[in-house]
Formats: sequence, structure tokens, C-alpha cells
Amino acid sequence: MVKVRRRQFLIATAALFTAPLARVHAQKRLPVLGILSPFPRPRPEEIARSPLTVRLRELGWVEGKTLLVERAYGEGSEERLPELASTLVAKRVDVIWAFGPEGAIAAARATRTIPIVFWGVPAPVEQGLIESFARPGRNVTGVAFYAAPGVEAKRLELLREIAPAARRLAAISVPTSMRTVAGGSAELPPVSAPAASKLGFELRMFPIEKQEDFEPVFAAILAWGAEALSVSASGLFGRNRQRIAEFANRNRFPSAFTLPDYVEAGGLVSYGIEWQPTFAHTADYIDRILRGAKPGELPVELPRSYVTAVNLKTARALGLNVPPSILLRADRVIE
Repeated sequence: MVKVRRRQFLIATAALFTAPLARVHAQKRLPVLGILSPFPRPRPEEIARSPLTVRLRELGWVEGKTLLVERAYGEGSEERLPELASTLVAKRVDVIWAFGPEGAIAAARATRTIPIVFWGVPAPVEQGLIESFARPGRNVTGVAFYAAPGVEAKRLELLREIAPAARRLAAISVPTSMRTVAGGSAELPPVSAPAASKLGFELRMFPIEKQEDFEPVFAAILAWGAEALSVSASGLFGRNRQRIAEFANRNRFPSAFTLPDYVEAGGLVSYGIEWQPTFAHTADYIDRILRGAKPGELPVELPRSYVTAVNLKTARALGLNVPPSILLRADRVIE
């Protein structure tokens, strides 16, 4: 009898110790998604309504239940991304989701085995992230942010229609020399130049690479005598969109941007990709990879839908009339 009780006691004691361990092992079996972004950490409610989170949930990936998420944010500093990428690799995440070219490059340098899904990379082939759009061939795939010449031309056409008298066009852009995975640089032609010339603009490029460049570049634009402003796509520019829009409006520059977010911040007009669907679509890549697909066999996609946005309040402040034809085809009009 004593032996039976002792045996029951030992079994019960073992269960007390092994049950938590069983739960830990069960939790470890959940796939882990690593998020790598140069932006500041969003609030929980922003994460919950993010297009990426919403789409993952639709596909059955619910954080804490079917998926674990490790987040690494640069808090506005792209220089921190290599260290953050290495941290995600050390945590053995199953997939890395990388924002923009800086995030994708940092992730690709940190691992050649963990699958990487990127969003917002304008030149993935030139930067050595993939071999081709149709067959990436490595551990990297995703949705590109491709500024085709036709898109640039459309944006400048809108600016010309709203500001017919403007001649000197200052273009705030990323450096045409972009970093590559191998550590070198890839030279990319400024796609705005042919369109600007055709529309009668005298174009001058003003590259900005880091936060400290803004004030010197603003001063250079004023010294040149600019009459209008065009701003290309960049995570750095997106984080400073309010600052850029205020600079343009303060100096009475009609301004053209890539995303409606800039127009909502006070910019005049934008034409570019509808970013939310492409952002959400990266969740489909994550889903397929977690279910066994190889990233090198998943074609990199280009944005398919584009939107026009106009800020009428800004137009009135600048003394400009927006043609009815633009208002009729605008997807967003801010009054």
C-alpha cells in the first residue's frame, strides 16, 4: 500500500514538472515570423489593424495562437538594421519580413538560409537580392516598389496641369547609387529626367541619404531657385513627409509625391501605387513559405493598382486651381 502511494506520488510530482515543459515545447512548435523595419515601433492597435496583420489573420495565422512574432524596429535609424537582422537570425525565426531596400539588404546579408519576404524594394535585381523577378533563385522574394518611367511621367503630368507656370523642378530623391547585398553599389538612372524634359521642366536632382541631409538639401533647393518640388519613394522620406510638405508649402512650391500619405500630410498631389493591397499581399508569401514553399521559386510581383490624390486645401493656399478633369479621376480629394 505504501509502495502504491509512493508510486502515485512520484507520478504526480513528475507530472507537475513535465506539464510546463510540455507546454513550452508545444509553444516552440509554433512558427516564428521576424519583422524587420527601420520605423519606430507602432502601437498595439496600429499593429492589430495593419494590412499585414489583417491578411495573416485571414490566412489563419493569429499571433500567440498559430504564430509567434519577433519584432525588430530601427526607431527611425536604418543604421541599426544590420544588428537587428542578426538578432532575428540568432532567434531562429522561420521567416523574416523586411521593409524597404535597407531592411531587405540587412536581412539578406545576415542569412542565406532563412526565407525573406520584402516589401517596398525598387530594384531587387540590381541590388543583388534576386536573380530575376520570375525566378528569384535565392532565399528572398516579395513585392517590389517599382517606379516605372510611365508612373513618373504621370505624376509630373499632374503637376504640370496644376502648375503650368512652374519651370525649375527640384527632385528630392534617393541616391542613384544603391547598396547591394555583396557590399558594392548599383547605379540606377533617374527615371524622372525624360518625362520632366518632355513636359518643359528644368530638372535638378537633390539626393538625400540620411536624416542630417534634409536641411542642407532644403537650402540648396532654395539657392537654386526652384519653382516646384517632386519627391520620390523612400522610407526615409515617408518618415519625414510632414517636414517635406511643410517645406514645400512654406516656400510656395507645388509638390508631387508617390503616395497619398504625403498629400494627407499637406502635399499638393500624388500618383503612385496603392500601397495597402501590396503590403497585405506579402502575407500571402509568408503563408506559402510557412506551408512549405521555397522563396526562390515564388515570383517577385509588381504593384498592379495606382491611385491619384489631391489636396485642395493646399492648392488654395498656393493660389492654384485644380482642373476639373483631375478632380474627376482623383481617387482621394482632401478638402
